[in-house]
Amino acid sequence: MDPLPTHHRVLIVEDEPQIAEIIDVFLAREGVSRLIARDGEDALNAASYWQPDLVILDLKLPKRDGYSVLAELRSRSDVPVIILSALGEDVDKLSGFRLGCDDYMVKPFNPLELIARARAVSGRRLRTDSGRILAIGPLRIDLDAHQASLADEILSLTPTEFRILRVLAERGGKLVTRSQIVDAAMDEEAFDKSVNPHISRLRQKIEERTQGGLRLVSVRAEGYRLEVLQ
Repeated sequence: MDPLPTHHRVLIVEDEPQIAEIIDVFLAREGVSRLIARDGEDALNAASYWQPDLVILDLKLPKRDGYSVLAELRSRSDVPVIILSALGEDVDKLSGFRLGCDDYMVKPFNPLELIARARAVSGRRLRTDSGRILAIGPLRIDLDAHQASLADEILSLTPTEFRILRVLAERGGKLVTRSQIVDAAMDEEAFDKSVNPHISRLRQKIEERTQGGLRLVSVRAEGYRLEVLQ
């Protein structure tokens, strides 16, 4: 796994000084820039002026809780967010993923695992000199050429299918609800069930490439996610 790019800026949102310091020390070893925010309001202000490449976010924060911070971040940008929280119930995790977090870790935590997950989340967003490339597993999406390839084979996609695939890839394999797909990839008059036929055709095109190493998974009553096959 590639290390974090040294030009990365990581915003640590944590009100417990000892935990914030541990995270800061391990990130320092990666050579990245770090900034610590102690409450929800400071986190949003820092995100606005500092423009981080990754956010590590606690949920129990003074002034504004982490869920509120995450929702506000998602309304502004698609910056990768890893939730790091003592709240470890399934409902807590589902709430985080519904709001658009890229990963979720439960305290107490292993700092080395956190760094590994930060590398993985950051590695899903690639940049090349010739254009902007979004990647998840064997899938490559050229955002400038408006073209996607799976296992080095070009996918023949409609504009809507391309936008849906991009939304799914941007979430890095995490759950994307139907309403999120509608908002990000479809016309204003579309509704949740309008997603179904597009998903069906997109799944067929992905699964036609049996060696593609990717699967489009339905999560009942919730939405969809891309799954990298081992």
